[in-house]
Amino acid sequence: MAKLSANYEVVYILNPNLGEEATAAMVTKFKTLVEQNGTLAEVDEWGKRHLAYPINDLNEGYYVLMTFESKPEFPRELDRILRITDGVMRSLIVCKDE
Repeated sequence: MAKLSANYEVVYILNPNLGEEATAAMVTKFKTLVEQNGTLAEVDEWGKRHLAYPINDLNEGYYVLMTFESKPEFPRELDRILRITDGVMRSLIVCKDE
């Protein structure tokens, strides 16, 4: 039987040079996207953190963790959007139910 919905976590790292307004706008954009396609449980902004290794010659990144519930098709679309959005350095989506 196919899953109707599942719990997911997404962590994404934003470019720290975006500025406060641009960073807040990005977080709001992804938060709204999740709310339109599922149920947002939590948004935890970790803030600027030192990276384990440089990404695009940057040693810091702005970390955001979101927990949500959605249909299994949505995480693939969210991943696609995160990959093509300028300012997102890395992202990872994990299904918590598995």
